[in-house]
Amino acid sequence: MGTDYSDACHRCCYAAVCGILLPSVLVKNCKLRIGKKDNVSFRFDFFQFLGWSSVPRKIMDIEQQYSVNHFLISALLTYVENKEIAIPEIQRPFVWNASKVRDLIDSLYRGYPVGYIVTWQNPDMKLKDGKSSSGKKILIDGQQRITALTAAILGKAVKNTEYEDVHIKIAFNPKERKFEVSNPAIQKDVTWISDIAPFLSGQKRLREVREEYCSSNPDLDQDEIEDVLEELKAIKNRQVGVIQLNGSLDIDAVTSIFIRINSQGVPLSQADFVMSKIAANETYGGNLLRKCIDHFSHLSVKPEFFSSLKANDKEFVDSEYFPAIAWLKNENEDIYDPDYSDIIRVAFLYGFSRGKLGDLVSLLSGRNFETREFEQSIEENTYKILKAAVLDFVNETNFKRFLMIISSAGFCHSKLITSDNALNFAYALYLKLRSLNYSPEKIEKFVRRWLVLSILTSRYSGSAETRFDSDIKAVEDCPIEEVLADEEEVNLSESFWSVALPQKLRSSYANNPVFNLFLAAQCKNGARGFLSKDILVKDLIEQRGDVHHVFPKEYLKQGGLGKGQYNQVANYAYVQSEINIKIGKKAPDDYLGYVLNVQCEGGQCLYGGITDIADFKKNLEENCIPFETVEMDESNYEEFLQKRRELISSRLKQYYFSL
Repeated sequence: MGTDYSDACHRCCYAAVCGILLPSVLVKNCKLRIGKKDNVSFRFDFFQFLGWSSVPRKIMDIEQQYSVNHFLISALLTYVENKEIAIPEIQRPFVWNASKVRDLIDSLYRGYPVGYIVTWQNPDMKLKDGKSSSGKKILIDGQQRITALTAAILGKAVKNTEYEDVHIKIAFNPKERKFEVSNPAIQKDVTWISDIAPFLSGQKRLREVREEYCSSNPDLDQDEIEDVLEELKAIKNRQVGVIQLNGSLDIDAVTSIFIRINSQGVPLSQADFVMSKIAANETYGGNLLRKCIDHFSHLSVKPEFFSSLKANDKEFVDSEYFPAIAWLKNENEDIYDPDYSDIIRVAFLYGFSRGKLGDLVSLLSGRNFETREFEQSIEENTYKILKAAVLDFVNETNFKRFLMIISSAGFCHSKLITSDNALNFAYALYLKLRSLNYSPEKIEKFVRRWLVLSILTSRYSGSAETRFDSDIKAVEDCPIEEVLADEEEVNLSESFWSVALPQKLRSSYANNPVFNLFLAAQCKNGARGFLSKDILVKDLIEQRGDVHHVFPKEYLKQGGLGKGQYNQVANYAYVQSEINIKIGKKAPDDYLGYVLNVQCEGGQCLYGGITDIADFKKNLEENCIPFETVEMDESNYEEFLQKRRELISSRLKQYYFSL
């Protein structure tokens, strides 16, 4: 193909990647001469050349999903300052260190690519008076880069991890054409311009900067310095690629496109999109609502953050949200430390009786699901409902009562709950039942059972959103007693307890959810640690006791068993460290035989303090260890595992129906 057709060839490739298979003869003998026509003109000519009357719908749909443009940095920063592009994370802590800001400026100075930023166009919305309002662009990827530019070029303050306003000043050495983070030494060194922001932002003219610098460095050529300063100023005229996603796209399409075009392949979660939508909306207080969600999740992990928050975020402190979460300053419970995505998930489930976060993104945009239009009244009502739901989530009484319910089921530590989805739905269920005026005792019973049923059956391990959606709607439409009874009939049949559950324990995964439920059941029942006279399993979990192999690992390894065999969860039991050390690599018939035949007959206590046969049998029963184990060795290992799985399953059945 001749060189005259390189542009056409390039665009043929464009058509090909859009799903059109070009005949090889066409590729070899292309005679289409299109010169400098734009893409649209080319496509119509190209498809006419193929004998098609119009551009295929598939191509047009792809084009309408997003557009790619390039903006001058100066224009981009103007859009940000005028809030034509909303940066939802601008008030969150700036996670880049100052050296990364320096490197970004250096890359721009040298003309290196700095990656695309991604915006999402809010859809046009029908106002209450019938008029239409054009939606803003929301920055969904590139916040750190844009924030760095506002700091280095415009001199704007950013918030550090303590929410303090700090200035990041980038210095420039015209002689060496080098950038550095400004510091006291640089500020005293006349060979450096200690802060480029006044120059790049327009506060100082080029002549003024040149004269100041050359007066301190008289040996330098002024014309040469002026040229260097012109190069520095040209940073503002560098272009940055902007991928603008269409506002009519649903969240799944946006997520899919984002993953494909993001250079690092890092997907944004649906919760990230929700937070962006919330934070960018100041009309209905979304910026403060976002702070409430962020600060609650931060304080729940680091209560000591409270003093920094109070001192540095006056806008939030003066809002209605601050007193609602201030109780966290004295809270050290770690059973449930929700992050921002958990808070959004629970608030949406509870407040809207929906499970798919993509629907929340649409509602926050004002979408009417029936007409497919976007209406201001829907947007306003969505923020109102979401605000109320978030305030109910962070309410001290609600949160602590929910934790008491979870604790009363034996969950004394967060590591016993392996499913965040199950825990989140349990809290949403608590809030929903409370809003439906169920009695406290019923709420406690049904929340406990639903959580345990969810973990037992891995209810939210796959297609969680679909399950969330159907479950919360069922609770909304029918009495919880009927909903739970139906689930128990379907999912907790006799075959589940006798066959399916023991099979779930046939695992070497240390964090097995069913075994963790067994530990919770032990905590609820006040069971003692293996061979402990007084120390409870709950104490050992909270104080980091040892997980002991009933058939010791080293003992089984000597017999040739592999990791997947000796690490079976049915071989685990919580035990005091000192007892574990004493057992070492002895066979069960050795150390348990000693407890039964020597220790309980008045002999020296080697393995714990149990000295009574009845108490010894009770301890084995508390830990679901068959009594026959006292006579077992390696040859009985598989028999032991099977019997213990059955005992644990039976114990879990008793535990569930006791809740």
